[in-house]
Amino acid sequence: MYQILKQIVKTGIKTETPPQSDESLRLLEQRLQQDILNVFGGALAIRMVDAGSCNGCELEIHAVNNAYYNLEGMGIKFVASPRHADLLLVTGPVSRHMEVALKRTYDAVPEPKLVVAIGECACDGGIFSPEGAGESYATCGKVANVIPVDVAVPGCPPTPTAILQGILTAIRTA
Repeated sequence: MYQILKQIVKTGIKTETPPQSDESLRLLEQRLQQDILNVFGGALAIRMVDAGSCNGCELEIHAVNNAYYNLEGMGIKFVASPRHADLLLVTGPVSRHMEVALKRTYDAVPEPKLVVAIGECACDGGIFSPEGAGESYATCGKVANVIPVDVAVPGCPPTPTAILQGILTAIRTA
């Protein structure tokens, strides 16, 4: 127990610095809410699909959904059904057994629909792409090989800020 406490004191607190109160951030949030209202007529509903990832990207997506980033306050929420979704967040290289499920999920999302590929594996096959294609007997490679992708967020795993920027970029391009 003593060693753990000693390590905690030695390491200190390792978290992100809290955002500073800034009028421009409040205006940006209002503009974002207006963009979501104009494009989707209400809140942005996101359906997350794990197409075969290692779950590193999912941990960062869960971090985006916590109180620190406050997605709910911006009018962005996660939903359980693709029929209620406006945007798909897809992680991982698309494994062969998830190919049909991903296509069906994409087809179930009503128009206008957006797709954001999260992580190196979803963008270009990641570690599963020694020659760059990422295709093998087990994977179809990147998400764009299976469904159209609007925004790709690279990183292994990408930071919550990068994921949030990818979501916001998708909304702006819609």
